[in-house]
Amino acid sequence: MLSTTFALLAILVTVSNAALTRRVTCPDGHTVSNKACCALFPVLEDIQTNMFADDNCSDAAHTALRVAFHDAIGFSKTQRSFGTGADGSIFIFAETELSYDANLGIADAFNLEAPFIANHSIGVADFIQFAAAVSLTRCPGILRPTFMFGRVDAKAPAPDGTVPEPFQDVKTILARMADAGFSPSELVALLASHSIAGADDVDANFSGLPFDSTPSVFDTQFFVETLLKGTLFPGTSGNQGEVESAVAGVLRLQSDSELARAPETACFWQANVDDQLLMAFTFRQAFAKMQIVGQDVSKLVDCSEVIPQPPALSASAAKAFFPPGLTRKDVQQACPLLPFPNLPTKAGAPESIPSMYVSTLQKRPPKTER
Repeated sequence: MLSTTFALLAILVTVSNAALTRRVTCPDGHTVSNKACCALFPVLEDIQTNMFADDNCSDAAHTALRVAFHDAIGFSKTQRSFGTGADGSIFIFAETELSYDANLGIADAFNLEAPFIANHSIGVADFIQFAAAVSLTRCPGILRPTFMFGRVDAKAPAPDGTVPEPFQDVKTILARMADAGFSPSELVALLASHSIAGADDVDANFSGLPFDSTPSVFDTQFFVETLLKGTLFPGTSGNQGEVESAVAGVLRLQSDSELARAPETACFWQANVDDQLLMAFTFRQAFAKMQIVGQDVSKLVDCSEVIPQPPALSASAAKAFFPPGLTRKDVQQACPLLPFPNLPTKAGAPESIPSMYVSTLQKRPPKTER
């Protein structure tokens, strides 16, 4: 009798586990935990094949990531008129929002993504954030992003002034981010995206100037190089929102430079130096939070399993270094609590880092004139 009871319990446990792990087969053969996620596979195949074709963490990936932030930050905890966050308003109301100074470079993203949005049935808000999550998986060093599906699209545009500008002071930027629900450490975590980013609209004469010397790799070089003494401009000097950088060809934003040295953020900033795991983990958390700003999470579906695995970053590539010709003496350390890590200097002569758009210039859509 006792053995029969145990046998029945074993069967019940097996049946229960099977029920918990039951999966749905999509029309294209993929299996998912929730059938709503099936709608994402045709989008994934299209953007992987066409939007990000031959793009290894460069122009298109950067563009998709940038627009996701500019859309999501249109939110305020204190003023309802600021918008509903990650709601697609930046494209739905493009004639309004793309005229804002902070969004002038986003015209490229609209030109790039609009045809794909028109070809698929998912919402604009979901497409923007899905494309951004997929874009990250083109970059070695990223931890696989999560993705929640089912956002409500915007009913009205976000007002001007929700996107922090590179010429603003630290207190203004921190106040804007706090009003959108982000702490100083979360802001620093989000700025890890600058390790794979470039400037579109800071210097009118140059596009795609990277923010560090390894723009196709999600690594900690951005946090290292922003703390080095600036000595030169990569393009035309004196542009609003730009300060001198330490590496030829690399553009340094005024906001990045000041956040790296401000009392509120300096230690968060330095903690990322040569700590790839910390940088990748905190960025994934902050990015996931950004992607659902203003949305009712209880009504979203977790479709993270649809997001591809990013390429691995080798242990040697994850190690930070000083660019050729620079050493510890060039560091302007601002965190009094942590010693600066001992880093090697990369061998060779000082080099000039090329624009991120050199390899993709021919397929890059033209800027919208205003």
